[in-house]
Amino acid sequence: MGESSSSIEDDLLLKNFFAEVSEVERDNEVLRILGCFKLNAFEFLNLPFDSSPDEVKRQYRKLSLLVHPDKCKHPQAKEAFSALAKAQQLLLDPEEREYLLSQINSAKEELRVKRKKQLKKDNASKIKSQVDEGKYEHQFEQSDEFQQQLKLKVRELLTEQEWRRRKMQMRISEEEGRLKKDEEETKEMWKRKREHEEQWEGTREKRVSSWRDFMKTGKKAKKGETKPPKLKTEDPNKSYVQRPVKRG
Repeated sequence: MGESSSSIEDDLLLKNFFAEVSEVERDNEVLRILGCFKLNAFEFLNLPFDSSPDEVKRQYRKLSLLVHPDKCKHPQAKEAFSALAKAQQLLLDPEEREYLLSQINSAKEELRVKRKKQLKKDNASKIKSQVDEGKYEHQFEQSDEFQQQLKLKVRELLTEQEWRRRKMQMRISEEEGRLKKDEEETKEMWKRKREHEEQWEGTREKRVSSWRDFMKTGKKAKKGETKPPKLKTEDPNKSYVQRPVKRG
């Protein structure tokens, strides 16, 4: 199905608008993107945390045209463009998006608990929050003050999770390294055993021949061995006696 005439007109307006964008504005956007907190995709696209997937797509199209390497002369435009593409990919991935939203919700809960403790010290605010039946708190969470607190708290939680992930990955790598070392040592042991067996089998003929010689002569001949002299003696304790002394 082709694009609607309204969508085509929007694209033309968008392209015409960016044709008028100054080089300074493009450079500033590149610097903003490159300065973002790397673990939060919402920051790269400069979107609120409750943005929908459709809003993510629209914002990506807008910002990617702004910093596209073909349009932007900044030396790091390509890097910024890639960062936007990765951010969109993460926010459109159901699993990645769910993880990020879970951290954002955890951050909100921590800030709400902190605020309740503060309200206990401020009776006027506490009374007003009760009278407004939660409307006061809802308005506060829409304020720039709360949004800035939330942004920092999300950074904190994401950093903690990333640190845990890296430590776990390091432990897994260490265990894999240990298992690999054990496997290599086992392979080396079996290799030495096979080599020993092959050497033993290789000398089989020589050993059989030596045994036959031994059975024939009563003594195993050794290459280069010097035999002891056949001495004449009557000493019965000498093991090398070969013949008795002649008596005449």
